[in-house]
Amino acid sequence: MKKILLALVVLVFATPALADVDITVAQVGEPCDGRVQISWDATGETNWVRAFGLDITLDNDANVVSATGLSVDYWVYPGTIQIDALGNITYAGTIAAEEGDLPSDTLPGPPDGNGVTLECASLYAPVGHPSPNEPAKSGLLAEIVVDANTTLCISANVSRAGPTGVVMENPDEVVTVNFVPPCLFIDVPKEVEEQECLKLDAPEYADWETWGKPKCWCYAKQCRGDLNGSSFFGKPVTLTDLNTFKLAFNKIDSELALVADGICGDLNHQAFFGKRVTLTDLNTFKLYFNQAEADVPECDNTNYNFWETP
Repeated sequence: MKKILLALVVLVFATPALADVDITVAQVGEPCDGRVQISWDATGETNWVRAFGLDITLDNDANVVSATGLSVDYWVYPGTIQIDALGNITYAGTIAAEEGDLPSDTLPGPPDGNGVTLECASLYAPVGHPSPNEPAKSGLLAEIVVDANTTLCISANVSRAGPTGVVMENPDEVVTVNFVPPCLFIDVPKEVEEQECLKLDAPEYADWETWGKPKCWCYAKQCRGDLNGSSFFGKPVTLTDLNTFKLAFNKIDSELALVADGICGDLNHQAFFGKRVTLTDLNTFKLYFNQAEADVPECDNTNYNFWETP
């Protein structure tokens, strides 16, 4: 009897802990606007998720317009984050993995890819429980936008996170990942498929239309001073933006119209005494000029359907 009891004790302690992680996919927002949010729930476990590696595929010629990380805890994007020789983060990266990082197992991604690979991880100290900085066990992980009716499916990206798509902090833990549901039909009617980056009910829509619907007003960090929608050495607001801003500053509309991309200097999309690039815009520009990508937040997306890229 003692031998049987001992064998049971050994078996119990030798068996890895079992974990269940639910990953949920849901269409959200205004009816049929193409937005899909991905969330996770591991609240029933004593262990934490360390990283996610997921593939989002579409069953037709629809495209992923954008992919945005939503979790403040899983903010490390291993494939695109940039760190200098001193260990400083110069570019936070994006949750959409770059195809060039692992061409054999990476989907093309936004703005016109027929799918996207998502990768993100936590980074905190001190590690382990209890820790004042430990990540949440549930929440929103990412949001993607698709541009047409499609059936969206989610699965593990095996190369990045193994057969489940989830890496636990305890690498010996056997994790069961439930995709809820594994595939979901996304309804995007024709009128929404052709939608503009700026919402029709945005306060600045009329002005945007008057100025020829400048694409730059829909850049993710234009409101911070990124006039050309690109970064240079991990900094979105650079000398190139400054040169354009100086030419546009304090000009009346008739003069501003003659400045190439001058309207892009209107960071708050408001006019003041007949001038669109004013002291308010200058103060914002100075605040973010030459700052690292991680220190320049995206604009509030309330009035946007999606972000444009150059």
